[in-house]
Amino acid sequence: MNTHVGAIVIGAGAGGGVIAKELSCAGMKTVLFERGGWARYDFHPNDELMNQRLHIIGAVHGPDRRKSPYVEVARDGSIVKSRPDRPDHTIIAACVGSGTVSYGAMAWRFMPQDFRLKSIYGCPEGSTLADWPISYDDLEPFYEKAEWEIGVSGDNSKNPFAPPRKKNFPMPAFEFNKEAKVVAVAAERMGLHPFPIPMLRNSVPYNGRAACIRNRTCCGYACPVDAKNGTQNTVIPKALASGNCQLRTHCMVAEILMDGKRATGVRYFDENSEEKIQTADVVVVAASACESARLLLNSRTSLFPNGIGNNFDNVGRNLQSHAYTGAWGLFDYDILELNGPGATLGISDFNHNEKEGIIGGVLCTEFYVLPYGFSRSRPPGEPKWGRRHKEFQRQNYRRMVRLHGPVQDMPIASMRVQVEDSVRDFWGIPVTKFSGTRHPLDGKHCQFLSEKAASVLREAGAKQVWMNIGGRGGRAGGQHQCGTCRMGDDPKTSVVDPNCRVWGVDNLYVGDGGVLVSAGGFNPVLTIMALAYRTGAHIAGEFAKKGSAV
Repeated sequence: MNTHVGAIVIGAGAGGGVIAKELSCAGMKTVLFERGGWARYDFHPNDELMNQRLHIIGAVHGPDRRKSPYVEVARDGSIVKSRPDRPDHTIIAACVGSGTVSYGAMAWRFMPQDFRLKSIYGCPEGSTLADWPISYDDLEPFYEKAEWEIGVSGDNSKNPFAPPRKKNFPMPAFEFNKEAKVVAVAAERMGLHPFPIPMLRNSVPYNGRAACIRNRTCCGYACPVDAKNGTQNTVIPKALASGNCQLRTHCMVAEILMDGKRATGVRYFDENSEEKIQTADVVVVAASACESARLLLNSRTSLFPNGIGNNFDNVGRNLQSHAYTGAWGLFDYDILELNGPGATLGISDFNHNEKEGIIGGVLCTEFYVLPYGFSRSRPPGEPKWGRRHKEFQRQNYRRMVRLHGPVQDMPIASMRVQVEDSVRDFWGIPVTKFSGTRHPLDGKHCQFLSEKAASVLREAGAKQVWMNIGGRGGRAGGQHQCGTCRMGDDPKTSVVDPNCRVWGVDNLYVGDGGVLVSAGGFNPVLTIMALAYRTGAHIAGEFAKKGSAV
């Protein structure tokens, strides 16, 4: 039996790392569980086939493939088969820092409107669109704390749509690269407002770590100079330095243990796959929207026969992960300078077109697509194999610009995560089962934003422009996953309360993207971090008042 502690945090990613730091630095003895280990740039250097976003030859930042929750494993540990019904969830890294190690690191605040979508747009038929139980103003101080403590570079002086802030970014914005300069001039001619993308990346030396060296192989990889800011090199080291946090890597949590309406700890498998118990005063689940839902659903008691927090059948529902959409432009000259990370320009003019009822999203120049990924990017009618395909690859790799972005998913109850008791993973834990298709409005919103992207690229002088329109059917999942444990004011329609405490349980919280009511028209990681700071402050405040977290 392990020594009883003040808090358990499950998952060392964007949310879990922040909460572990907040609790341990407030004096709570904390155990932080992570199913992977420490990631290192040297594990992959610049091998495109090992890019975390491609998984051509397996996960870079993750455990042994046998221990993936997306394969069926026999009793002797051999792989029976991959689960073909899995969406692209293996894109989520399993390591200290999780996706913040290999992400693109765009650092957006949600807009005030994003917290009031139902009030603004109503609730479309078939959707579960809802207002958040908190406002932008409630979260603003925690956005600021995330920006300064973890480190964000940016400049909103040319973005009239930026949400209000009390304090500027701690680092200057990254300069526009060549393609961004061309797009910016065209966008301004059209009356638009291009601006630098805020980044969780050091534009100058910050917090004792180096500035970005403009490595072109960035998104999908760990940073060679540690200039990309994630929880692994910011808040988790602070938590460990406090003396109150113990990080346990290569450990898989299988079940939350309960005594009536109180969580008492967790049952987990350690680095040697030995089953153990850890008890605590408070438990925080921050394993990613899909894995946190899986853990809650697999934790069943007499009071929660269908999984903890699931007495109203809400856990796992409303899965979202952004429909990406936009356009490609082919120029008649080399426009890419390949000065990484690639994405430098954003356009937010098409976020919230209330007159047309379009929620929309941000458009951005993109992270550089490496040769394998580029081989799948072709104008309509171009062959995808053979001599002509190879000639196109050689001649046009530096001549194409992608302008695209995330469109807010329309949340629906039928897009969901469940568990499949008949299929078990390496540890014998029931695996996730996914169901549902996107709401028809996703395709409409994507069409709108793709058309806008195409118009900008034409104005910029692209000789050929074609749209890649997302949101047409398919299943949510993969990067930016959220919504499965949504927060709310009513336990009949939500999983956690406004402080992210699971309804019906005194001391159990969710600290990842699962609590998001809607996905926003931006990458959600800064919002996940801000919510984690807010949740951590709430738990630490309760601890300070009562001497134990309740």
